[in-house]
Amino acid sequence: MNQVFNVQGMTCGHCEKAVTTAIKLLDPQAEVRIDRGQNRVEVQTTQPREALAEAIREEGYQVAA
Repeated sequence: MNQVFNVQGMTCGHCEKAVTTAIKLLDPQAEVRIDRGQNRVEVQTTQPREALAEAIREEGYQVAA
């Protein structure tokens, strides 16, 4: 399932890596694409949306509803 998140607070490559790692801990097979300029994180995964959003929040980023 393809899911798109609006993630605020990503300012550098380290931020992108932190978000990607958090998602991959839930689903190692997930495909993650990040467009930092658009605050967009696109994830191809079978994991529930809220679990992914929570993992991103735990890294210190805001996920818009």
